[in-house]
Amino acid sequence: MVGRRRLGRKFGWLWASYAVSAYGSGLGFGALPLIAVLVLHAGPAQVSALSAVGPAVGALIAVPLAPWVESRPKRPVMIMMDLARFAVMATIPVAYAFGRLGFVQLLVVSAVVAAAKIAFSAAGGAYLKALVRPDDLLVANARFESTNWSSIAIGPPLGGAAIGVFGPVTTVVADALSYLLSALGITAIRGQEEAPRTTDRNLVRPGALLDGWRHIMGHPVLRSLYLNQMLVAGLIMATEPLLAVLLLRRLGFPPWQYALAFAVPCLGGLIGSRLAGRVVARFGRQWVFRIVGSLRAVWLIGLAFVRPGVVGLVTVMAVELAIIINMSLYSPVLATYRLEQTPKHLVARTLTAWSIGSQASIAVLTALAGLLADATGPRTALTVTGLLVLATPLLLPRQDRTAQHEPELSRSQ
Repeated sequence: MVGRRRLGRKFGWLWASYAVSAYGSGLGFGALPLIAVLVLHAGPAQVSALSAVGPAVGALIAVPLAPWVESRPKRPVMIMMDLARFAVMATIPVAYAFGRLGFVQLLVVSAVVAAAKIAFSAAGGAYLKALVRPDDLLVANARFESTNWSSIAIGPPLGGAAIGVFGPVTTVVADALSYLLSALGITAIRGQEEAPRTTDRNLVRPGALLDGWRHIMGHPVLRSLYLNQMLVAGLIMATEPLLAVLLLRRLGFPPWQYALAFAVPCLGGLIGSRLAGRVVARFGRQWVFRIVGSLRAVWLIGLAFVRPGVVGLVTVMAVELAIIINMSLYSPVLATYRLEQTPKHLVARTLTAWSIGSQASIAVLTALAGLLADATGPRTALTVTGLLVLATPLLLPRQDRTAQHEPELSRSQ
């Protein structure tokens, strides 16, 4: 079975570190918006701003970080980003304990975490490409995807219960500690890294900041996938603060039900990620991009019809399950293709550009959705978001033109 292939001890440590961090983040899923609503009594605009402004500022911080990440060994960068996230997250429970927690602090924490996440992901993607064989990239990415969704399935219910028993910042403490443990796990990976090919002299030029975007926009298939991903991710994530306000404040769902509504469907992520290799082998990668990529977008409109009680809870779960199955199948195929089509000396900058685009799209669309919700109500904003996402499949590549780029790519590597 492809899914059971052994990828080596180093990958095992990397996967374990990712799992610890992912499960910590699962426990803290939606923690900052939840604290804003329950502790600071924030309204829809403030909650949306928290989900938008922080990642937007983080994306701006990450722009000059990309060449820096490219020019350095990737493991130390990953460790530094984990430690930075641990330190900034730890400020929240300290401020809460002294009665000094404020909305501005939540914004700062959100921005630093977003920037560190982008830099970590860029370094991690480059390290993964050097760590495993090309034939194993899809297996490795599918395992990360499966871990991510299982952590969200298990973490939020436990986090909701912990919040109910120990207080609203409990899951933030767990999330912070998970970054520290992740840093220790990555430190345990032994062996010499290949020295980066890109020199500091190449990276000081202003154009180096844009090389990742140049690579993406110059590749027809990557360009289509990039634009589609920005809109799909942005519109889907824009619904999170809207649902927080709708479910917690308008419809009276307790926090544990709110967490459950998102946790149970994440089990679908185990299904999709485990099927990725088989689906690609049977139908081809282009079929996944076109069909599965389109299926991610058709379900979101269902969130506009959420009602109180059990029926509303089941509605949210059903919509999220359908979205997550398709997302978890699509994402590792996309991640693998992106690494295959990017030369080694551009991986960190390309992944940074990709993450910044996604973060910026999430920030802008979340802010706009929050303003719309403030003016019309969260249900109307959910309806508009669900209708807009139906148009995103038009951006998916209509045919696979990858072969045109492979000779040039192979020479650059």
